[in-house]
Amino acid sequence: VRVRLVTDGANADEEAITRLRQAHISVVARPEEGWGIMHNKFVVVDGVWVWTGSWNLTENGTYRNNNNAVLIASRALAEDYAAEFEEMFAGLFGPSSPAETPYPLVNIEGQERTVQVEVCFAPEDGVADRLLQILSSARAGVRFLAFQFTSSRIADALIDQAGEGITVQGVMEARSASSPYSQYDRLRAGGVDVLVDGNPYIMHHKVFIVDDQTVVLGSYNFTVSADEENDENLLIIHDPEVAAAFLAEFGRVLQEAQTAGP
Repeated sequence: VRVRLVTDGANADEEAITRLRQAHISVVARPEEGWGIMHNKFVVVDGVWVWTGSWNLTENGTYRNNNNAVLIASRALAEDYAAEFEEMFAGLFGPSSPAETPYPLVNIEGQERTVQVEVCFAPEDGVADRLLQILSSARAGVRFLAFQFTSSRIADALIDQAGEGITVQGVMEARSASSPYSQYDRLRAGGVDVLVDGNPYIMHHKVFIVDDQTVVLGSYNFTVSADEENDENLLIIHDPEVAAAFLAEFGRVLQEAQTAGP
């Protein structure tokens, strides 16, 4: 079985990466140059399976932090992610990465229903623009979980929706809510019902749920760096059953935030 890995340069000397190299597994690291990082967290298996989400392959990511992941069987989706992997494996990172996603819109056929999935990679696919379209289309409500939220454009879209009477509710990671450029205070002042999380470790989700029908997820934090510098991936899943699963997680994180208090 051929196993290959792409990681960020900041992780290149980690013990686990060293062990992989010692086992003759090919590892490519994004150089530590400029502001951007290789922030993807995805796996492609046998040209069929794709695993992606917010989950880092760490002890904290697994056992302490709030995270999400989806596992999807789709040859088209796997081809999309494999193409992105090959770009990075060839050393094309960040703004140098070409916009060559084979199937930006994938219909996944199940036994009971067909699920439409949009695939976006940053920075080449203009992720923020598509995300703003999705958020602006909301007619009933937007819920979000945000590890980092410093994008004023995304904050403006949520404030605009709240001003139109749309329910906008979210939870942000407590540490990042008070960090420089955080949009937390602006969101609250703009009528968005947002709290800081109650996990003593990290609330690491990066999720939007729109109208209880559409879920936005992936590695993409709501920041300018994610949109313009980092290597990121984002899925837009149009399916009420997937949305229901993420709404349940939103409810758990929200309850923990409410219990923790201000």
